[in-house]
Amino acid sequence: MTCLRSTVDYATTTAKSMANTYTSLYYHVIFSTKNRVTWVNAEIEERVWAYIGGIAGKHRMTALQFGGMEDHIHALVMAPPTLAPSQIAQYIKGDSSKWMHEEFPDARGFAWQEGYGAFTVSKSNLPEVIAYIQNQRKHYEKKSFQDEYHDFLRKHGIEYDERYVWG
Repeated sequence: MTCLRSTVDYATTTAKSMANTYTSLYYHVIFSTKNRVTWVNAEIEERVWAYIGGIAGKHRMTALQFGGMEDHIHALVMAPPTLAPSQIAQYIKGDSSKWMHEEFPDARGFAWQEGYGAFTVSKSNLPEVIAYIQNQRKHYEKKSFQDEYHDFLRKHGIEYDERYVWG
């Protein structure tokens, strides 16, 4: 799902409370289903990604790209400076979990993992990240989600304890 929208002017919407503040905040947020259970199958994935794109818009984010595999999601969003990465993950996970339970009766046991990874992206790297998210199936022919996630953590210099990565 590609949702390139740049019509929201956060500089003017936040200018009332923060004069002369201009931001360009892009986040690549990654999280898995609880216990990496394969809930988001090919039959429903486009609906799930589209719905999550709507969640982003509802919460003042610009949805750039959503995708993933049966057991995890990659979300690329532009967010206003008043929205913390933890809130981004909370909105996406909470709203989509509720929708999954309502929309798919067989998904009553569906849940996202407790944690998430959030990584900043420079504007010049957006095309690369969008292509990466769009080509998830190709990536997972070569590497597991667990290996990919560890690579993201190492690439961004994030120390972690393996006991708590997959909650």
